[in-house]
Amino acid sequence: MPPKVKITKESIVKVAIDMVRSQGTSALNARSLAQALGCSTQPIFSNFDSMDDLKGAVVKEAERIYQAYSDTLVSQSEFPTYKASGMAYIRFAKEERELFCLLYMRNRSDEVIPEETDLGNQMNTLVQNNTGLCKDVAKLFHLEMWAYVHGIATMIATGYLDLDEALISDMLTHAFQGLKHAFSADV
Repeated sequence: MPPKVKITKESIVKVAIDMVRSQGTSALNARSLAQALGCSTQPIFSNFDSMDDLKGAVVKEAERIYQAYSDTLVSQSEFPTYKASGMAYIRFAKEERELFCLLYMRNRSDEVIPEETDLGNQMNTLVQNNTGLCKDVAKLFHLEMWAYVHGIATMIATGYLDLDEALISDMLTHAFQGLKHAFSADV
């Protein structure tokens, strides 16, 4: 008799990510995941304490996928880093709609969201360096710019808009220049 195949945490998360990509987060449950893995639900709950625990691991993997995606696009972009990061975020929403929705369109009211993150601090520093604004003003500038970028990404992810990359690039440039003018006038 052949040895039983051990189903690992990593393989469960990989299949769960594939399910989310193809069917959305609502399709992710123990029964459908077990069916996709070709096993009972027992290996899932041997590796994870609960479905919430599994979903947390899926979110972490989706965050890793997004970060790798963004890093690659930003490093290969002809745009300045700050703009390239916004373009990558929007492109991720278009190319990985369900993962984007999982990461950035889920209810987060029960989560503890840190006021500052490494990425947020990096973006604020880029704004400071590109605009000459002080730290606190640069933080507000980035918040407004990010809200604009997220709005475009959300409309694309939900199928409300389908914009080409050249138009998105122009829109981000106009928003950046407008905010820079508005914030510079306040200084």
